[in-house]
Amino acid sequence: MGTRLSRSGSSLSLLPDRQRSERREEDRVSDNESLDGLGRREDIAQFPYVEFTGRDSITCATCQGTGRIPSDQLNELVALIPYNDQRLQPQRTKLYVVLSVVLCLLASSLVAFFLFPRAVIVVDDGIHSVTVLFDHTNMKVYMNMTSTLNLTNPNFFSVLVQSLSCQVLYMKTVIGTQLLNNATTIQPLSESRVNYTVGVEIGSSAPYVYAFCTMPSIKVHNIVVYVQTSVKTSFMVRTSQNSLEAYRYIDCGSNTTYPRRAKNPFLSAPLL
Repeated sequence: MGTRLSRSGSSLSLLPDRQRSERREEDRVSDNESLDGLGRREDIAQFPYVEFTGRDSITCATCQGTGRIPSDQLNELVALIPYNDQRLQPQRTKLYVVLSVVLCLLASSLVAFFLFPRAVIVVDDGIHSVTVLFDHTNMKVYMNMTSTLNLTNPNFFSVLVQSLSCQVLYMKTVIGTQLLNNATTIQPLSESRVNYTVGVEIGSSAPYVYAFCTMPSIKVHNIVVYVQTSVKTSFMVRTSQNSLEAYRYIDCGSNTTYPRRAKNPFLSAPLL
């Protein structure tokens, strides 16, 4: 009987162990199926979105635990980027900065070079011709002096010659004036010649001049006159004025024409 009881006892004790193991396997399968199925998704969706900080968990205040940011709050949120993020450390930053500075300096230098205003160069080419008339009744001498100015424009834009004024003096007495408005326009990097004629009258203030100019025994009747010339130019928003002063010899005895100066290709000095 003892042996039977022991065998029966062992058989009874083994039966529950097998059932327990089978139940555990069934429970595991059912758990896996429930986690992979619809029930698992619903449970996860109902679980609030939390931030795990190590010791404690905090519900996300931005998305209110839903895991999604409302569309009406997209323009109000600020993204925090770590300091060691690669986006905050762009490569070749110094190179780009140096190139930008060099290009800006080069562009400003070119603009300053081409647009910087330069003064117009005015050169008096002298008197080219003189026409003489006599008033024997009033003992007066009338002369028309034609002079030439050479104007050079060193700028990269056109220059307008607004006015040209000339005043002729003899022994500190004004004997003739001339004023020209809007004389000419000088093109960029070019030269222009301006001819002007001044009427001169020498009368009662210097009666000896009439006697000197009409004296037949003298072949050359040269007198010295003082010529003051002023040229006013404008370009862009700037206005400048050039003044020239010179003493000139003129022959008051007859009509004279002075030849222009020409350069000899074999000599460096100009010839008259």
